[in-house]
Amino acid sequence: MDRFLTRRRRPSPVLLVVTYSRGARERLRNACRTHEGVVVRRFGRAALLEETEFGAFLACWLRAVHGGDVQVERTEPLNEFETVPESVRTAAEAYADRDAKSTPYGKFAAGTDHPDPERLKSSEL
Repeated sequence: MDRFLTRRRRPSPVLLVVTYSRGARERLRNACRTHEGVVVRRFGRAALLEETEFGAFLACWLRAVHGGDVQVERTEPLNEFETVPESVRTAAEAYADRDAKSTPYGKFAAGTDHPDPERLKSSEL
């Protein structure tokens, strides 16, 4: 599933920078264009930066300029085979392969061995 997070395979953490104002978004976009080498992936109002001192510098600079309009988090790629229980992975695969694509997960899981959606919502990884 890490293919959705990054364009390159990265076993190490990355910095997630999320912007909440037009000015911060514009400055993030410009920084990403100017410093493509540090950008792992861009999502419009957010970007993943390599966890390097330069990536941290860009994130801190954006926070210094825009304050609370920029949120920075350190993230790690999810290894679904180590972190996610097999029952959850199996349910996700079965749900992806369901016949009626409009069936919500709650209905799909009812009466099966798949985890109940309320249990999933209240269980931490």
